[in-house]
Amino acid sequence: MSLRYYIFLKDVLLLALTAFGGPQAHISMMFRLLVDKRRYLTEQELIELNALCQILPGPTSTQTITAIGYRIGGPNLAYLTLLIWLLPAASIMAAAAISISYLQEHDISLRFLRFIQPMAVGFVAYAAYAISSKVVQTKLAVGIMVVSGILAYFFHSPWVYPLLLLAGGAITALRFKQHPQEKDKKLDIQWANFILYLAVLITAAVLGGATSSLPIRLFENFYRNGSLVFGGGQVLIPLMFTEFVDFKRYLTAEEFLSGFAIVQALPGPVFSFCSFIGNLAMREHGVWGQLLGSLVATVGIFLPGTFLIFFVIRFWDELKKYRVVRASLEGISAVSSGMVVAAAIMLYRPIDNTPLNFGIVVATFALLLFTRIPAPILILVGFALGFIF
Repeated sequence: MSLRYYIFLKDVLLLALTAFGGPQAHISMMFRLLVDKRRYLTEQELIELNALCQILPGPTSTQTITAIGYRIGGPNLAYLTLLIWLLPAASIMAAAAISISYLQEHDISLRFLRFIQPMAVGFVAYAAYAISSKVVQTKLAVGIMVVSGILAYFFHSPWVYPLLLLAGGAITALRFKQHPQEKDKKLDIQWANFILYLAVLITAAVLGGATSSLPIRLFENFYRNGSLVFGGGQVLIPLMFTEFVDFKRYLTAEEFLSGFAIVQALPGPVFSFCSFIGNLAMREHGVWGQLLGSLVATVGIFLPGTFLIFFVIRFWDELKKYRVVRASLEGISAVSSGMVVAAAIMLYRPIDNTPLNFGIVVATFALLLFTRIPAPILILVGFALGFIF
């Protein structure tokens, strides 16, 4: 491996340890370090890569930095990039889950988490506002967002979400004639990574259905969800809550909210929250079982997006010229916004509806909207207040 690759991986580790604030903040730091300082790629190349990743299912900033690694050194460097980027946050979330399990086993109260649970709802509410204000620009998109939010709230089957995404994309795809036509649309598609993506999906589904092995079923659950999440980590929340809290009851709503609040205080990808969920889903199998749960959940949630970015990046420049593709993105984005709005309401339900908890939700939302206080600071304040009171 060349010296340039080592320097790049060191830069990725630096980002993994310092990139707070979600995909938008991550991309800003990538501009400063990878474009302005190191010049691994141009500003326009990074903008185009990030645009591609935003329309693919999976974690946007993770796919972007993986794609940069692919551009620089091919698949091997890309996989190392992915590993270094996600490992710190995923490891901390696994440790947090084990700590919560330990405290519960020894009847130690988790009341110190009571303030960060409504704060987590405030974070999701702010995400719903931020996403919808950027992507919902037409009356049709507003209608799709409202309808999808209502359906997502009242129908909690895990299969409702992918159906809503497909329906939203299909509705706005019908308006493709409103987009300018472009020529020279000759696609040269190499199918290897897409076939690999489908093979893993089908194999996991068959093995998950045929066996009683919880790790295999968990891998299938997270791999499937990782194939369906458009819009980043915040859109992941309603999917995870519906499947693992409401439907399968692997963890409680309070545990879910606590884990989501903790991940807000960490650098790196929000998708590392899945390490926490997989860990607690395996708590009856001891510490080693919990670590296995974190491993299969983390691999499962990140792998689909990795396969898909490797597949699409080769013909993206030609694919985006198709008007139907561009038009469908409006509906997919609107459905994603509606799902996050529904998630904010669903996440508030398990919390005691007291003036204090409601006030914490509103205050968190307001602080995120009107100030520049970093999310980790807010979460640390929440922890401190929990210990003090």
